[in-house]
Amino acid sequence: MSISGEEYTAKHITVLGNIEAIRKRPGMYIGSTSSTGLHHLAYEVIDNSIDEAMAGHCTKILVRIEKDGKMTIADNGRGIPVDHHPKYKKPAVEIILTRPHTGGKFDRFLYKVSGGLHGVGLSVVNALSEELDIYIKKHKKIYHQKFRRGIPVSQLKVIGDTSESGTQVTFKPDHEIFEDINFHFETLSSRLRELAFLNKGVKIYLKDLKSDREKVFEYTGGIASFIEYLNQNKGPFHPVFVMEREKDKVVVELAMQYTNTYKENLFTFVNNINTIEGGTHLSGFKTALTRTINNYAANNGVDIRFSSDDVREGLTAVLSLKVPEPQFEGQTKTKLGNSEIKGIVDSVVSEAITTFFEENPKIAKDIIDKVSRAAKAREAARKARELVRRKSLLEGSTLPGKLADCSETNPEKSEVFIVEGDSAGGSAKQGRDREFQAILPLRGKILNVEKARLNKILKNNEIIAIITALGTGIEEEFNINNLRYHKVIIMTDSDVDGAHIAILLLTFFFRYMKLLIEAGHIYMAQPPLYGIKVGKGIRYIRDEKKLKQAMEEIGRENVSIQRYKGLGEMNPEQLWSTTMDPENRVLKKITIEDAVEADKIFSMLMGEEVAPRREYIQKHAAEVINIDA
Repeated sequence: MSISGEEYTAKHITVLGNIEAIRKRPGMYIGSTSSTGLHHLAYEVIDNSIDEAMAGHCTKILVRIEKDGKMTIADNGRGIPVDHHPKYKKPAVEIILTRPHTGGKFDRFLYKVSGGLHGVGLSVVNALSEELDIYIKKHKKIYHQKFRRGIPVSQLKVIGDTSESGTQVTFKPDHEIFEDINFHFETLSSRLRELAFLNKGVKIYLKDLKSDREKVFEYTGGIASFIEYLNQNKGPFHPVFVMEREKDKVVVELAMQYTNTYKENLFTFVNNINTIEGGTHLSGFKTALTRTINNYAANNGVDIRFSSDDVREGLTAVLSLKVPEPQFEGQTKTKLGNSEIKGIVDSVVSEAITTFFEENPKIAKDIIDKVSRAAKAREAARKARELVRRKSLLEGSTLPGKLADCSETNPEKSEVFIVEGDSAGGSAKQGRDREFQAILPLRGKILNVEKARLNKILKNNEIIAIITALGTGIEEEFNINNLRYHKVIIMTDSDVDGAHIAILLLTFFFRYMKLLIEAGHIYMAQPPLYGIKVGKGIRYIRDEKKLKQAMEEIGRENVSIQRYKGLGEMNPEQLWSTTMDPENRVLKKITIEDAVEADKIFSMLMGEEVAPRREYIQKHAAEVINIDA
């Protein structure tokens, strides 16, 4: 049963609380007052529009960053009810915006499933906004009401006529609450792309009026298109497998595809919420996949028992559920807890994959061959790990001989520079502060882990040195609590070779120690490219653009310019003062705003597929400065 726009009225709005607590303890409602919490405000409004789409009443959503820093979100749904609530004698929209745990999502006739943060919705956005304007198109009229820090400062009134329906919310986050009130285009882009993939009937527009950027997200293939997008540069060897089943009022959608890569890529969603910590639905999928592949292999004469890790090597999968009464663990809804979901997912996925294999024996054989190779490589990796452990490398009892460690034993106060070459390593060792700075010099370029399995990676001396120095272990042995330095700083030359070494290191961290990036432990040093001698002093410049600016300020005839081709060309004092001294240096923290795009970029730049890499280089060649000119 679905309720139309005309029938969606104040009587469907349930009220459960009041608003004062939100401003006192915002972290309880949005997780934090950092950039993450800020963007959660936008997602909360967007999720309301998506809920309208899931209910079949919305096809277009606009998300716009205004020039003054405000955020506007508009949809063509039914429009929030504007008539007076029968109990509270106020317009329903005012009740929704001023009382938490209020809305139509508690009425299952209105929404069979919904996302949103704990159902607190618009009231939280309103409470944590310096100002908020809401416009509603309904009953052939346009309604408007204004709020300030959660309090109505105008009555709901009609400001025009319209033949359309929908809701528009424009709000300015409160600078008294949030550390940063700037919305990030890429962060929003990542979430909106996900929502467009998960809701194939919706077209989502993202515009940033401050930077004049815009994107449109619309994917008619749904999560199958998501898989194709993820696997563009990964060498998939069969068409995307797609299934959709409903059991006990739970809708299970799955799209998956194997590629020629060595890492798995799994995304799980419940009611459009990205359950990054997994939960019972992910457990059900893994169990079903492992058992089904083992059964099919055994029935076809393959005498190997595959592990769950074996069957997921090179697999890209998106699992999306619609659950009427989800139970999420944790404050920010990242892990599904419903115990019954594991069995539901296990059952429907097992049945669907079994049928797929029976109808596609060639694809099934290719997948079994892929999994068999993974099993053999995993056994080889296990033996390699044991060999390394016997040498005491991964245990941390013996640090690599090339590591010049620091005397500080508190990881929070310690940092390690990963430096290319013996020459730069020598300068860095002499120039560092031995109390808290360690130096790990590498010889040449490390292995490209994008093109290698773990057993080969564990034979690379430079990678073993990194793993050992950091102390965290790798793969299933990885433990971030054992990290020996809370700042891991990549320090390479400011040239093409240095950039290549840096991307090789970042690929390794992204694929095998991703949590270090997510926890903010990985940095890039920013050594100078030029030294400008002015009289007896030297001014250090980090790029061509700043050199040009400096020359315009100083004048070319009074200076001499030295270009540093490598870190080793600087003496220890120069390297310390320009690149290593916490008082003067500039460090670039490596972050992942958009994990999907990051995965695509690493696959394209470092993977086996040549054509996408060539196309990317040709497209962006004009943006690259010829640093050897």
